[in-house]
Amino acid sequence: MAGRLWIWIALPILLVTLPGCFSGRREKELDSNTTSSAESATQDAAAPKYEWPLVRPEGLPDTLEELEAEIEWEDQPVVDAVALLRERQEGQPILATVDEALHLKNNSEEANAKILSALGRLPPVDNAGVDFDANINRHTRADVKSTNPIMISSTAEFEVNGLTGIGFFGFDWEMNPFAISDLVESWQASKDKMYDKVVMRDDLTWSDGTPITAHDVVFSYQTIMNPNIPIPAVRSGTDEIRWVEAYDDYTIIYVHRDALATNVWNVNFPIIPKHIYEESIKEDVTMQDSEYHVRYENDPVVGGPYVIVSRTRGQEIVLKRREEYYMHEGRQVRDKPYFKTIRFRIIEDSNTSLLAIKSGKIEDLELTPEQWRTQTDDNDFYGKNTKVTGRAWTFFYFGWNQDPQLAPFFCDVRVRQAMGYAFDHKEMLDTLCYGLYEPCAGIFHPTAWMAPKPPLKPYTQDLDRAEDLLDEAGWIDHDGDGIRDKKIGGRLVPFQFKILTSNVPLRVAICNLLRESLDRIGVVCDVTPMEFTVWQDAMLKRNMQATFGGWGTGADPDTSMNIWGTGEARNSVNYSNPEVDRLFQEAKREFNRDRRAELYAEIDRLIYEDQPYTFLYHQSSFYAFNKQLRGYMFSPRGPYSYSPGFGSIWRAQ
Repeated sequence: MAGRLWIWIALPILLVTLPGCFSGRREKELDSNTTSSAESATQDAAAPKYEWPLVRPEGLPDTLEELEAEIEWEDQPVVDAVALLRERQEGQPILATVDEALHLKNNSEEANAKILSALGRLPPVDNAGVDFDANINRHTRADVKSTNPIMISSTAEFEVNGLTGIGFFGFDWEMNPFAISDLVESWQASKDKMYDKVVMRDDLTWSDGTPITAHDVVFSYQTIMNPNIPIPAVRSGTDEIRWVEAYDDYTIIYVHRDALATNVWNVNFPIIPKHIYEESIKEDVTMQDSEYHVRYENDPVVGGPYVIVSRTRGQEIVLKRREEYYMHEGRQVRDKPYFKTIRFRIIEDSNTSLLAIKSGKIEDLELTPEQWRTQTDDNDFYGKNTKVTGRAWTFFYFGWNQDPQLAPFFCDVRVRQAMGYAFDHKEMLDTLCYGLYEPCAGIFHPTAWMAPKPPLKPYTQDLDRAEDLLDEAGWIDHDGDGIRDKKIGGRLVPFQFKILTSNVPLRVAICNLLRESLDRIGVVCDVTPMEFTVWQDAMLKRNMQATFGGWGTGADPDTSMNIWGTGEARNSVNYSNPEVDRLFQEAKREFNRDRRAELYAEIDRLIYEDQPYTFLYHQSSFYAFNKQLRGYMFSPRGPYSYSPGFGSIWRAQ
């Protein structure tokens, strides 16, 4: 499901994907642990794009046989993601032996390629050398706010739910979608693109032993679409589906509202157990407040390869491999997951997490630029670990809220442009980011197929231009106190605002650099660091003037509509451009990829002109891994947020 959603980046930016876990839907917000409050979710449900309660479409045949007689089906790919990766690796040269790679220091592109070539490989087909009794201690910067798959929105939540949850679709390192062979017998789409048909495997069970059926899928869809239930993220895209029908226990028909190029992503919503929630949501639509729901929040019934066995809030979450996931009626029906236990250690402080990986308390860590450049080149680090890097389509930004009541400054495009010209981009990139990150100009990475050609030009500091724009917008120092101001509603309003950021040292430093830059042109910026979940709650409620944040890419460019579309729940800066809205609608109906690319490129150009964000940098993936780990590789979403993702990582004996 992660391919459909943008996620606020906490720090382990990326989502976890096993063959058999939900794995391809929305964008990723780079800093996320989404609020579960009904108030924030109400924004999502305030103006639904559909009628509620949902009504079965007139004319939809009552039986599968009648439906089959009316529709011409086209087969869609059903893929074993690990086998697909193995096939890819068989065609690649091996650049170094394992022993050579383990003794290399990653100080060049050549060294990086050798380490990935040797240590990033899958085990042999017979799994010789795999330690199936292994435990892994993984790092996460933030705790999860919910273990319920339909309530998730954050990196940490996707990582945990990607291992415990179930969804039928994934996508590979090139964002090609497919149904997951561990869960699906067949997948077909109607020739007119108005229907999808999935035949589930009949050997899937929930962790309490109840079979997983098509009726769970229908119930999950109905629950997600219920505007009274506070769904923070996964409703986006699912609301493009008109109806979901279970024609028998294992055959699902998805009825689309329109023939859209994005329907392939919309069908991949998370699935929850009907028998657990069907009656309880009638009493508690929050799915969180009642004693019953709290019990299943702490001990959820899950369908994926792992089950949560313990959870200490703010400290750790422990998952254990589910034998009944890969075994059924005494025989093995799916690949056995490589790890017996997965322990997520929650460590917010970057210095503490670095000490933890050096000591072996955690075994994977996304590194900051400073850590990559200056703190991981000695024997203290290389004694237990190595490090690797890969290009990612992640970007970071300053966001300017265009709510005239909260932030009247940023309603004027000239002011937003002035913010970009005022900021010292070079100091940020060269000093704070150690020259490791690329400058960013827009919402799509320059190497992405939908990015503008030629690329957009990143902003650079030009204080004179910034001052001219502020003068034009009427923000000048009227009272001589050194702070720009403007008369609004009959009173003089000083140009002084707060920028919110999660309490991560690099992010705080970048915001402080903004403060220093703006101070030079008579604008006061107060930097307000906060615990991540508090920051995230403010974003979802739009309760801020400005923010520092980041987004990871979705698997399809349409997924960014939930950030930029007028009134969309994750449009935290209240951006609105009718032409952008129109182009998103046109692009999702366009099946020619070249034409789609042109439409999304135009969206990128319009957003660049409007500057609702000051775009800062694209953050590549920089990771440390324990030397006993193998099988990691990178996609534009990093090492985890694609198929097979974490499912390809294993421990050598």
